[in-house]
Amino acid sequence: MKTVSYKSVVWQQFKRNRLALAGLVFVLCLVGIALLAPWLSPYSPTEYDLSSILLPPSTHHFLGTDEEGRDVLSRMIHGSRISLSVGFVAVSIYVSIGILLGALAGYFGGLIDIVISRLTEVMLCFPTFFLILTVLAFIGPSLYNIMIVIGITGWTGIARLVRGEFLKLRHQDFVTAAEATGASSLRLIFFHILPNSLAPVLVSATFGISSAILVESSLSFLGFGVQPPTASWGEILSQSRDFIDIAWWLTFFPGLAIFMTITAYNLVGEGLRDAIDPRLKV
Repeated sequence: MKTVSYKSVVWQQFKRNRLALAGLVFVLCLVGIALLAPWLSPYSPTEYDLSSILLPPSTHHFLGTDEEGRDVLSRMIHGSRISLSVGFVAVSIYVSIGILLGALAGYFGGLIDIVISRLTEVMLCFPTFFLILTVLAFIGPSLYNIMIVIGITGWTGIARLVRGEFLKLRHQDFVTAAEATGASSLRLIFFHILPNSLAPVLVSATFGISSAILVESSLSFLGFGVQPPTASWGEILSQSRDFIDIAWWLTFFPGLAIFMTITAYNLVGEGLRDAIDPRLKV
């Protein structure tokens, strides 16, 4: 009898969700655009052309130009690299922190659990976005600072999720059997319990990428994110504020890109959540 792997079951469940599949296709296309940005851009994203200031969309500039004659399409394409970089790197940082702290709290319990749980509660007391703004006001805005600050402030949800999974799995039979063979705590945490706790973490990380992209766009819009002339979607929106009445394309296209990207990641996250949920398995 042919055995079906867990990954195959999840993928089959995921494919049944048309919206989630469409979201995944959009995300993969966006990643491809970001990777091939230097070759897909018709113009340099920082090239000034004073003879082409605030031109509407046309055959020469498909998405128009900005107040300095720069091609909006080229800036949008290169801006996708910034948004995706922040999303993936920031989420990688806080997922790593959350997994480590949540695993320690859930496995060892006792004083370690109390200290980590109280630290998590203290972090949750601060509004995340305003905390990020405060930190960036002191250390200065830059791409790397944004990644790091989002990473070190967003781990609380992952930590609580992993802690709950460890508390649920800590006394399962497979863990008891591994302990009986003399497995160390390190091996039990990272080779036995953690692999069985990663499914909900993957779902949470998918939602986290969309949140990180939205935070980066908001920071850039407020002037605390990526600094000009580096192109990002939030920075393009910020530059368009003075021309919203006469250059609609400067607001519409970056806003649409942010909306579609966040929606796509959320659809993928919901699809993964539904596929991984054991109550939906047949």
